Amino acid sequence: MKAAARRVTLEVVGWTLLVAGVAALVLPGPGLLMVFAGMAVLSQQYDWAERRVEPLRLRAMRAAAYGVAKPHRLAASLLGVVWMWGWGAVWMVAPAQPSWWTLPDSFWLPGGFAAGVSLVASGFLALALIIWSYRRFHGDSEAVAELERDIAHADDAA
Repeated sequence: MKAAARRVTLEVVGWTLLVAGVAALVLPGPGLLMVFAGMAVLSQQYDWAERRVEPLRLRAMRAAAYGVAKPHRLAASLLGVVWMWGWGAVWMVAPAQPSWWTLPDSFWLPGGFAAGVSLVASGFLALALIIWSYRRFHGDSEAVAELERDIAHADDAA
């Protein structure tokens, strides 16, 4: 019975993270991180997911290194965090619909307060990931080179 409950829990958590991660790739949120987490959970149940976890991890690490490699990329990432916090604050305050708004009322700040909290929380998560990436990769050409070697090795093995 415990094994069945564990399997169901892993299935629900894994697929939820994967679907939410795919959605967050185009919506505000840590999409790639959630996709990776979902695949990591599903890899405990499925061989196809297990084969994809390491290449996905390596590509996520490459994106982390890329985002902090140059000052303008770092600035753009930090601007994205501020943007998420700003829009989150707007959603939480929920200003009245302006008179120029021509769409139905339901399209004005959909999701309400919960969407605002989600944006602010995503901003904090993004900031934490930027700080981690900066500390891990910025100015460390050997760490980046090692990552590129790992990616090349993974590509050759595939």
